[in-house]
Amino acid sequence: MMGLPLAFGAPAILGALLALPLIWWLLKLTPPRPKYEVFPPLRILAGVLKREETPSKSPWWLTLLRMLMAAIVIFALADPVLNPRNATLSGDGPLLLVVDNSWATVGDWDRRVETATTLIGDAADRSLPVAILFTADQAQDATPGTPAVALEKLAAASPHPLRPDRTRTLEALRTSFASERPGTLAYIADGIARDPDDAFLANLATLSPAEFRLIENNGPTAIAITGANNGSDALSVTLSRLNATKARQVIVEAQDRQGRVIASGTADFAAGATEATGQIAAPFELRNDFARLSITGVASAGATYLLDDGFRRRKVALVSGDSGDGFQPLLSPLYYIERALGPYADVVKPGQTDLAVAIPEILKQNPSALVLADVGRLPADVYAPLQAWIERGGTLIRFAGPRLAAAAADDPLVPVMLRQGERALGGALSWAEPQPLADFPTFGPFAGMPKPQGILVKRQVLAEPSPDLAARTWASLADGTPLVTVQEKRAGRVVLFHVSAEATWSDLPISGTFVEMLRRIVQLTRVGAAQTDTAQSTAPALPPFRLLTERGALTAEARTARPLSLGPDRPQAATFDNPPGLYGTEDGFAALNLLPSGAELRPLASPAGLVIAREPMAGTAAVPLKPGLLSTAFLLLVLDSLIVLFMGGAFARLPKRAATAAVMALAFGLAAGMPSGQTFASDAKPGDEQILERLDNTHLAYVVTGEQDVDRLSEQGLQGLTDFLTYRTTLEPAPPVGVDITKDDLSFYPIIFWPISATAPMPSAAAISRIDAYMRAGGTVLFDTRDQISTLGNDSGPSANGERLQAILANIDIPPLEPVPSDHVLTRSFYLLQGFPGRYEGSPLWVEARQEAQSSNSGVASSGDGVTPIMITGNDLLGAWAVDANGASVLPVVPADEMQREMSFRSGVNIMMYMLTGNYKADQVHVPALLERLGQ
Repeated sequence: MMGLPLAFGAPAILGALLALPLIWWLLKLTPPRPKYEVFPPLRILAGVLKREETPSKSPWWLTLLRMLMAAIVIFALADPVLNPRNATLSGDGPLLLVVDNSWATVGDWDRRVETATTLIGDAADRSLPVAILFTADQAQDATPGTPAVALEKLAAASPHPLRPDRTRTLEALRTSFASERPGTLAYIADGIARDPDDAFLANLATLSPAEFRLIENNGPTAIAITGANNGSDALSVTLSRLNATKARQVIVEAQDRQGRVIASGTADFAAGATEATGQIAAPFELRNDFARLSITGVASAGATYLLDDGFRRRKVALVSGDSGDGFQPLLSPLYYIERALGPYADVVKPGQTDLAVAIPEILKQNPSALVLADVGRLPADVYAPLQAWIERGGTLIRFAGPRLAAAAADDPLVPVMLRQGERALGGALSWAEPQPLADFPTFGPFAGMPKPQGILVKRQVLAEPSPDLAARTWASLADGTPLVTVQEKRAGRVVLFHVSAEATWSDLPISGTFVEMLRRIVQLTRVGAAQTDTAQSTAPALPPFRLLTERGALTAEARTARPLSLGPDRPQAATFDNPPGLYGTEDGFAALNLLPSGAELRPLASPAGLVIAREPMAGTAAVPLKPGLLSTAFLLLVLDSLIVLFMGGAFARLPKRAATAAVMALAFGLAAGMPSGQTFASDAKPGDEQILERLDNTHLAYVVTGEQDVDRLSEQGLQGLTDFLTYRTTLEPAPPVGVDITKDDLSFYPIIFWPISATAPMPSAAAISRIDAYMRAGGTVLFDTRDQISTLGNDSGPSANGERLQAILANIDIPPLEPVPSDHVLTRSFYLLQGFPGRYEGSPLWVEARQEAQSSNSGVASSGDGVTPIMITGNDLLGAWAVDANGASVLPVVPADEMQREMSFRSGVNIMMYMLTGNYKADQVHVPALLERLGQ
């Protein structure tokens, strides 16, 4: 447990804290509050007679405030420093820096470099030699040199996608420090033990350094994928982490060969747990496209797990020459095969027993392998398609039995020539004893498997001797007779087990060896006979194809990587010679990951009794607290002064507004004088400039529908009306704006034009609710269905735009509507009008009904200025007003009469004047009636 990172430059000054009781006694007194008297003057004179006064006690909270201020000043004068750095190094020998540059150091490598640079700088100040080496480098040299040389090595170093090789590091250290001991040994560790028996710290202590420092970061980013299992329903992923203090949820993404994320899942770490398991649920066809797994937000080689074709699930078809006995499943030819392949492949069976129909039906599904259990002679029509499937890359796996033993010797779908009949081992009529299995040969998929124990073969079919029989034999009995033979047929192969698939001929089907043999054969198959081949498992070694970088990316740079051996010496995890990546070619490759399957991230253990100084890494520089403390004391002094003035009644003699302004001015003055990082928050908010711009002038607004043509026409239409208003009236609107009714503030605009389009996205319920609120608050929306020309002579019902308008207004409580009456304010607010045409004419302009609205219960009604909250037309006003950059009309009017366009612009002027003046114009219309009522 590290102590508080706080030190004092002048700790002796802290003794002044003993004077706080005296300060308390001095500060608890305050002069009495002045007494004020009102006129008459004689009463004031009588009240100022000299009399003996006794001081009153200061409030306890004010005394406490002053005590706190005094304590802060004392602490500030003691010059406290947060995160002080211990710059002392032992002078008994050179500085030895051991730095982990493994995959787990990618996230904080800059801080590690900064820490090492600081230590080298301290050694340079004391003229000490420096030895530096990196545990994940293949070349290890711990010879002490100058600090300048150490800085050059540090600048050239970088993290590697490997685990640290601490054994090689220790050998280099013992060689370099055989005759001397280091002064300060600083180990900047990644915090992860290489294996459960990692005693690196204890081995470093055997170098007898004068000072041993362990610098680590507690591994906040050390998390890795340690395994993946492609199950029958989902992909199961195992993860491990180093820091288990808090619960954590991580997202695991599955990517294809192009790096696209095609599926994802989650894994939850419980508090205190270092391992977690997550699942990525996806169909096996999609899981077969997974090329690698990665942890979202973590870029390291450990957080990336590469997959090859050996991981992908195959589709294996099972066909039996005997339907079996349902009451005795253990005697079924497919019973043991199905259970052996179930965890590793998707097993399919034909829907019927007729092989002439069943096998072509199976081949249409393009399986990776086809298993024939005791099938003798196949139908003649099946051989051709079956051989073609094999040559495209399919694998035919056959098992012997009575039917195959009795079949003709010229069967083209057996890998070797067979003798007629079967060979019986043991029994009353046989001199031979049941035979065990021999060691597996060094070639083929069974290479490296341990010799089977306890398996005896009692019966088999024999192969005719041939020169190449040994090369075609993947497994044999102790007497040398073949047990499993193979024949390559272009891209595919035929494999024959010379025993039956059930336990009557041998013990093989009921052993674990049988499961492993079938799994390895299936891994040799292609994922679909027509797809590309995988890495050749029978090849002795594969060249590096794509290697993993320290940040989990694939690169074509092979660097010093050597070919990957696929035999029994194949490495289970990445090494210096074989870093993590893909080995093979574009046509097929094998994956080698950073960690072995099932690995667990464990903290680097410190032996009991070993004295090690644990330190954090650099990155948080030493921070002097003196300026901040003095600033705080000054603010408390100002606060104390304000309190004293308030208690003395200084603010009572000021007008209320003046007092408030004085306090605010003082507060802003304090904020301006405060140091950086302690200022008051500004009242300005994001978007204030736009709000001021909208309020500075009148803007015509239209609803952005999401359709580019409609929105461009709306902007051009309102621009044309803006120009007309500027030339013909005293109103000079600013350029029009498009509003997003889902998020923009609508209260800036007196009217919003909404061109209805049936093909535009339907507004959400929340957006319609915002329009409803805008209309209730006094705003007006002009809905233009633009369908007058399309509804002429059409009695079948509303147009598509009309139906869309009905859907929009269905959730708005609109008032009763009527066509604009001839005496309505809209007809004379600026021009005298008899209609409101646009590109078309004939559609009325609907507004709120004046008489009905007064008695309506609708929530949306005209506000106090008498302006209708809704207008509806179908004349396409915006289309008539639309102009281009040169001021020319964009769309023609129907019929082609420019006077109609002029009247359309006048309609727009009347609408805007009506929106901006409200009942002012209505009063002008009713002047004669008002005068008549006044008797004039």
